[in-house]
Amino acid sequence: MEVQELQQRIAAFPRWHYRFEFDGGVTTPIFVPEHINRVEQRRRYFFDALLQVTGGSLRGHRVLDLGCNAGFWALSAIEAGADFVLGVDGRKMHVDQANLVFEAKGVDPDRYRFEQGNIFEHDIEESFDVVLCLGLLYHVAKPFELFERITWVGAEIAVIDTAIYRASAGLFKVKYEDLENPMAGVDYAVVLVPTRQAVVDLAGQFGFKTAPLAPNMTDYTGMQDYRNRRRLAFLCARNAPLDALTIETRSAVPPSMILGRIKATVRTAITRTLNGLRGWLPASLGR
Repeated sequence: MEVQELQQRIAAFPRWHYRFEFDGGVTTPIFVPEHINRVEQRRRYFFDALLQVTGGSLRGHRVLDLGCNAGFWALSAIEAGADFVLGVDGRKMHVDQANLVFEAKGVDPDRYRFEQGNIFEHDIEESFDVVLCLGLLYHVAKPFELFERITWVGAEIAVIDTAIYRASAGLFKVKYEDLENPMAGVDYAVVLVPTRQAVVDLAGQFGFKTAPLAPNMTDYTGMQDYRNRRRLAFLCARNAPLDALTIETRSAVPPSMILGRIKATVRTAITRTLNGLRGWLPASLGR
């Protein structure tokens, strides 16, 4: 593809979530510059962990990328040697971007396919070894059905990267999203944000061992959600050993929040006690 044609086709899109680099110095105009670092740090964080579990490459693996956006992680899988990648996204713009990226990168068309569709309604009749679920779980209202679909395709490994609700119990927080926002999901405006334990419990229900990955970022520019442990990645596997991975052990609820809750509880107890005592005091003492 000629440089000028590629530049024109890139410029035809109103927004790019990822920065791609092509021959001739052509790049996509990522809409948040800090996300250049964010993407590279995420690659080190969960994609390197995936390759660690699969022996250093994805050769011999078929990969399903749910909520593929412009195909950045699908391309990463291809570059890591994946035999085939299927990307599914609810927005046509993202599918068109992904097809352009793979065409411009010269990827063999027999090794990939991108399809538009709601992942809960889209028919996926093929089998896959690895499922990428990156930035998706907290945008859906049906987390159990999401894992059902991961299971139906025969996945041995699933990589989950998601915002999490900061609580120690296994539960989901109800959140409302604007479906017109290109960063939101395409299913329901009401979504469920999991706690760390909820992801582990959910994956376990479908036969996966799960390792919450300890963040290993060297630069937290554009990554405040990871710094605050409001977002984590999880590597889920049926049979592959996860012992070599570094597990996140930091408390799901930060000490400052715990201390704040303790203070609030003590204040409430004192107030109730004082209110109760007033009922026993002589009227003259209350003046």
